[in-house]
Amino acid sequence: MKKVLTGITNFHAKGFKKQLLAVTLCLSAGFTYMEMTHASPNTNPPALKSSAPNVYVVKRGDTLWDIAGKFLSKPWRWPEIWASNKHVKNPHWIYPGDKLLLCTLDGRPLIGVDEGDGCDGIIRRHQGGTSLRPQIRVESLNNAISVIPLSDIQPWLEHSIVVNPESLQNIPYTIGAADNRVITGAGQTVYARGNGLVVGQRYGIYREGKPYAFLNAEGKKFNAGMELTEVASATAAAGENDVTTLELTKSYNAEVRKGDYVLPSYDAELPSLFYPTTTNEVSNGGKVVRVQGSIGTAAQYSVVTIDRGSLQGAKPGQVFSIYQQGETVRDPKTKESVKLPSQKIGTLMIFKSFDHLSYAYILESNLPIKMGAEIKPPAIADN
Repeated sequence: MKKVLTGITNFHAKGFKKQLLAVTLCLSAGFTYMEMTHASPNTNPPALKSSAPNVYVVKRGDTLWDIAGKFLSKPWRWPEIWASNKHVKNPHWIYPGDKLLLCTLDGRPLIGVDEGDGCDGIIRRHQGGTSLRPQIRVESLNNAISVIPLSDIQPWLEHSIVVNPESLQNIPYTIGAADNRVITGAGQTVYARGNGLVVGQRYGIYREGKPYAFLNAEGKKFNAGMELTEVASATAAAGENDVTTLELTKSYNAEVRKGDYVLPSYDAELPSLFYPTTTNEVSNGGKVVRVQGSIGTAAQYSVVTIDRGSLQGAKPGQVFSIYQQGETVRDPKTKESVKLPSQKIGTLMIFKSFDHLSYAYILESNLPIKMGAEIKPPAIADN
């Protein structure tokens, strides 16, 4: 997961740099997340579960969504009750072994990490005060609990991207292997053609997938993006003219073939907090347009693609309600056709965004989720 977008400024071919910039812009939308506080449109305090614990000790394997669900009927309202420590660089990170206390501030619930001074200390730090005594904590970032299970989304978080098809023109691609193998994997050598690859730099090798093609408002076909899946990582070992020798270092459930694209490595990170979208934050009309890893329907813990990206206001961490379109029935009295209202069937969270599309994780569902299901900001009644 610690892949770094490297070598961008070192690419020296002008035409390739322009194409690379276009691809990079498509990528970057999904890997930038700003910490901020998101208030609910509902002014009432979040409803605590009757079973909400007064004390909870974080365990390895917990996720932030799971913990929020232990306290709240509507977990997406967690940011409203989390007592972030303003003196900590990443105030939303919590770790196994942390003791969470359920406190009260001005009649509203407040949850924070106990640093040995109880609710008084949690409230003081939340309001901008400091600890009574200096605290030093050294933790690996990998130990922080994730907002959702990393194992459920890892292939799409780390090894899948969506780019503008036009940006792939003049991007280097593989043309063969050292011993004329048709397909190759880790530990072998392949050759790529195209200018701009830098010896010593790390790259990802991507397979072209199915494009996202839709009809625009005028009824014309519109390609919202091309999905690429990383099949291997490699290091550029040597270069001659426009042919570069690549040493394959890792394979990802597939083998390298002729025509696969060679792109710089990047750092894909999960958001550290989730929050509900609000009206007008993301353009209306979003839908589920692909169920990843399946040709059928999605359920809880599935990954889907929605047709809202950074250009429509979508950001990692946003939570949406999912609605199934109501059926059309025949009125038994008037014989008219009547369309029934849409039904809420689940909740999803965006974890990676591109220009026109985003990957999202199904947090909960009570019915199978089909392509075409609508996404909307959680209604006030749902908060």
